[in-house]
Amino acid sequence: MKAIYYFFNSKTILLFCLVITTACQQPKEKTETQPETASVSETKPSTKEIKAQLINEGYQIFDFPDKKTGDTILMQQYYIAFLKKGPNRSQNEEEAQKLQKMHLEHLGRMYEEGYADISGPFGDDGEIRGITIYNTPTKKMADSLANLDPMVKAGRLVIEIHPWWAAKGHPLR
Repeated sequence: MKAIYYFFNSKTILLFCLVITTACQQPKEKTETQPETASVSETKPSTKEIKAQLINEGYQIFDFPDKKTGDTILMQQYYIAFLKKGPNRSQNEEEAQKLQKMHLEHLGRMYEEGYADISGPFGDDGEIRGITIYNTPTKKMADSLANLDPMVKAGRLVIEIHPWWAAKGHPLR
């Protein structure tokens, strides 16, 4: 039961909620009272421009037409890192709390730097403790970033990474 506390203390839950809320927010719609300030440089890039940029940066992509809207759906390959129970879970309470704090800082940094789009723990006490979805062009890069996690370095967690496809720019529903 103590292991659950370490993983799901109030700070963890607060950070998880903050990351999920931020990742899932829809852009605010302009109201009539907001002035028209968009310039040509602030316009949203086209699908063609996004596709060219992703290809240039080495991402795996494909696209297809949406039959309902006629829009082009751009699919991008991401990498899901499953954070699994590691072989070294014998840390004392103080060390486990310290590792948890550094773990959350690492995940926050990955999100801020644009490498991770969403992270969070699972709600059971199973072997898989949580996930992080990495927005990187290669599995090697995602694996390298995931293995920088202090919990992984300490052996409390191990990483298992799988490629995952999702529509670029579509929010969770």
